[in-house]
Amino acid sequence: MFVLPTILMIMSKIEGHVALSVLERRAAAKYYYFMLVNVFLGSIIAGTAFQQLHAFLHQSAAQIPRNIGVSIPMKATFFITYIMVDGWAGIACEILRLKPLVIFHLKSMFFVKTERDRAKAAEPGSIDFPETLPTLQLYFLLGIVYAVVTPILLPFILVFFAFAYLVYRHQVINVYNQRYESAAAFWPHVHGRIIASLLISQMLLLGLLSTKKAANSTPLLVVLPILTLTFHKYCKNRFEPAFKRYPLEEAVDKDMQDHPETSVDLKALLADAYLHPIFSSFEDVDLVKVKVDKKQEAEILPSPETDPTSPSHIHEEDEGVQRYEAGPPPRDIYYLSENQPSQSGYMCHYDDVESHYHGYHHHHHHHYGY
Repeated sequence: MFVLPTILMIMSKIEGHVALSVLERRAAAKYYYFMLVNVFLGSIIAGTAFQQLHAFLHQSAAQIPRNIGVSIPMKATFFITYIMVDGWAGIACEILRLKPLVIFHLKSMFFVKTERDRAKAAEPGSIDFPETLPTLQLYFLLGIVYAVVTPILLPFILVFFAFAYLVYRHQVINVYNQRYESAAAFWPHVHGRIIASLLISQMLLLGLLSTKKAANSTPLLVVLPILTLTFHKYCKNRFEPAFKRYPLEEAVDKDMQDHPETSVDLKALLADAYLHPIFSSFEDVDLVKVKVDKKQEAEILPSPETDPTSPSHIHEEDEGVQRYEAGPPPRDIYYLSENQPSQSGYMCHYDDVESHYHGYHHHHHHHYGY
């Protein structure tokens, strides 16, 4: 059991997994299945098989759950002892950190040559997920199974979880340096094993009650596994996508944390930053149209040199020029149309207008004709 997590990690690497978080999840799953079969089911089935060997050899497969249900209360004493020896003592070893202490002294004796080597040997490391999580899940399974069958086991489970909460909370906050953050990627696997523990406890309870005088009420318990599976399916469809796909809101928050001094609003920038390739051609056409429209508009608009209303053509009046207020034109004066340009380069002729009137209006471009 001491080297089993390491062996399971090597097996996970052989499977082809590369990421450390994936390797630990796979190793934790293998370790849990090993403990489920070897510690829980192995103890119950082996004890029942030796005690009722003749019945196991001559009975049908449908009677096996019933015999296992009968043997569950008989193994309560063994599991109480197992919880005290492995669970309580394991929590004490965790807070004392005996294993890292022994490894540190061995490294100091044979491998430490410099202060850097000593600091590296004294690193606390991270929490051992492949070993810790399956152990907690096994004790949860024991508590669920024996909660109805043998309630005397529950106080030992409660004491274990109370101390485990205090110890692991202290270790995670003050001791361990986590090597990665998986965004709760372990939780879907833990949730699935909790559901499996509920199903195992319900099936064993059905087998146990079928041997008692309460056999008539056993069919009513068939609803429990159905409800449990329905709840599991609902949780899987409702919450599992959040663990499979990283939320965009959290990705934006991480980008803003990486660039805290920037003045760019990343949320507004990323709102329409992605454009599907099918729309890229339409966007290019729109840009070309905009450029053509701007060019045509620039050709239509008069330049400052030819625009009579531009500021460069508005001259200040000389002090010696006599002011004259323009009045209405005479009755015999008419306006030239656009199709009748003036031959003299101006838009009008002045024969009946005084010279100062003609000069004044030449500056201000009042065009008259007769």
